[in-house]
Amino acid sequence: MEFQADRGEWFCALEWTRLLGNRGRHGQALEVLAPYVATNWWPAAQAQAELLESWDRAEEAIALSRLYAEAGDRLALVFFARLLARHGRSGEAFMLLRTGIQDWFLAECLVDVAAAADMDEEAAALLEARVQAALPACNDPDCDRLRMEPSNAIGLLATVRERQGRIEEAIALLHIREITSVNGRDQLADLLARHDRIIELRAYAASEFHGHAVQRLAEVLEERDDVEGAITAYRTFGATPSGMWHAAVPLSELLVRHGRSDEAIEMLRAFTQHNAEDWLVDALCTLYADHGRSREGLAHLDAIKARHDGKEDWDLFQMRLPLMADCGLLGEAIEQTRAHPEGDTWYAAWALSDLLDKAGRTEEADAVLAQHPTANSSLRAERLVDLGHTQDALRLLQQPISKPTTPACDGTYSTEPPF
Repeated sequence: MEFQADRGEWFCALEWTRLLGNRGRHGQALEVLAPYVATNWWPAAQAQAELLESWDRAEEAIALSRLYAEAGDRLALVFFARLLARHGRSGEAFMLLRTGIQDWFLAECLVDVAAAADMDEEAAALLEARVQAALPACNDPDCDRLRMEPSNAIGLLATVRERQGRIEEAIALLHIREITSVNGRDQLADLLARHDRIIELRAYAASEFHGHAVQRLAEVLEERDDVEGAITAYRTFGATPSGMWHAAVPLSELLVRHGRSDEAIEMLRAFTQHNAEDWLVDALCTLYADHGRSREGLAHLDAIKARHDGKEDWDLFQMRLPLMADCGLLGEAIEQTRAHPEGDTWYAAWALSDLLDKAGRTEEADAVLAQHPTANSSLRAERLVDLGHTQDALRLLQQPISKPTTPACDGTYSTEPPF
């Protein structure tokens, strides 16, 4: 690792500095990072600041980070603000961030440091002003959408109000959001659950389209050992095809957690007979494989294929491969993959290589990946290591990745891929 770090391999250098630091060799660790920091590259400076802080040299970390934060790097500014807050200077962090309140990333950090700075009311005032400054999203007089900067102003204001104990205000704010779910979570549902307002959570779950509110309701009921209540909540929400489309996978996971895998499989099997979305079928095939029923999974895929006149896109076809492997059909899986209409693509090469490797044909597995050198370098490096060609693997990973050039638009349109 030291050798590669000296050659300019950043990730090796980063790990080497951490190892040196853990051994108390702080001066050597900083020397390793010095050439990278000298380029004014923020990730290197951040790594050095993190090391300095971990060595109880917070003031040096602050001084280093300040240069980048004041230069306008938003990532550096958020790191710097959180660093200040961790070391008793949250008020200073708040004042730095307030001028960038229109940026959702900076606003989120501001709300976090406001609690430590005892400046929740100041944060709320800034956010309320941004909400009131929202403008129509377009010139259409019938458009009722607003353009708000930051886009998360309402949610952040609700966070502050909840922290202040003003729960009714927080709930009222979250009811007027345009975007209700972020990263699979619904802030209003989480708030109602935290404050044991289950009746309101049930009502909200019945009307929330994405299914994230009913998922939170089910989580609460499961935590209270009311498993049947959680299952009923999902089944009620999924009484319509569109509802079950959102509830099927979390319901199946709930059933499996409580030893009811057969019910989970039957529910997903029945639903995917007419809703063969790849991610739903994949969840079903995983259940079949995990519970020793791979042949039934293959039969289900056969039925879907028959309904599509014998055609099977790669997204569904690739789900066959682990099932066939479980059934001792590795040879057939390899043959079918090669014969598939998409079998010569880079993404098929990844799957085919895995099959060949499982069959003990590692050299063939490597040869398949070698046909697509720009797409599968990381996996091919693993194959080369398995074959004992470590230096070849290193050379492969050190090669610059070439990106395909996008032709200039000539004003014409096509209905054929690539679009």
